[in-house]
Amino acid sequence: MSDALAIETQGLSLGYVGPNEPVRVLSGVDLAVGKGEFLTILGPSGCGKSTFLRAVADLIPIIDGRLSVLGEAPSDARRRRQVAFVFQEATLLPWRTVKQNIELPLQVGKRNVLRSANPRPDHWLGLVGLSHLSGRYPHQLSGGQRQRVAIARALQCEPEILLMDEPFGALDEITRDRLNDELLAIWRETGATILFVTHSVTEAIYLGGSVLVLAANPGRVQALIDLSSVKDHNGLCRRESAEVQEVAAHLRQLLREGGA
Repeated sequence: MSDALAIETQGLSLGYVGPNEPVRVLSGVDLAVGKGEFLTILGPSGCGKSTFLRAVADLIPIIDGRLSVLGEAPSDARRRRQVAFVFQEATLLPWRTVKQNIELPLQVGKRNVLRSANPRPDHWLGLVGLSHLSGRYPHQLSGGQRQRVAIARALQCEPEILLMDEPFGALDEITRDRLNDELLAIWRETGATILFVTHSVTEAIYLGGSVLVLAANPGRVQALIDLSSVKDHNGLCRRESAEVQEVAAHLRQLLREGGA
């Protein structure tokens, strides 16, 4: 595997153990994600989007094929805390303050935390704009604020890869748009590779440098689309632009075809 790649798959199949043989949720995946890329992932329900993220995080085994994470097995990256996960639900501990929740990765499996010799919870709090709320508890926060805490917690061990499974899916549109901008700023500052699952076509275009489109029945790669043509020199675009709307229409057509 090239040193420039964060994730590489060859003929990857994922699923779960059935009564007679493995049930494949996603199969035949050939993919290369460069270090520092922002890859968004679209696809109909049941096509394997979340399953793929879980395999990268070493939360599920692979059935067939090959998966390399930072040039090694997913288990090696997990042990070194090089991969972090942000789920749709913030999953904060209700009895811990915002700052204490962010510090949690440093207190669990300490001997495996090799990348945080200089813990910086206050830095991550500032990066997500919550320094003034460090002493609050999760029930005292809005949904968007809780997701900011979850992102800061994931960044605490300074992962090279950040996996995000519909983290803004339950938020209102205005909050979601604001968090999209904040996430892009975090990505530029940290240089992390981000894989971001979403059901929003517009969000996939706005955030991603490329978008991976998965199809269902069976789960498979349908298309990998470079989005550089709709981005400016800073990697940004306007959601309302004609170019973005044209790409969005194409993606929606792929989703209709892939969900058939």
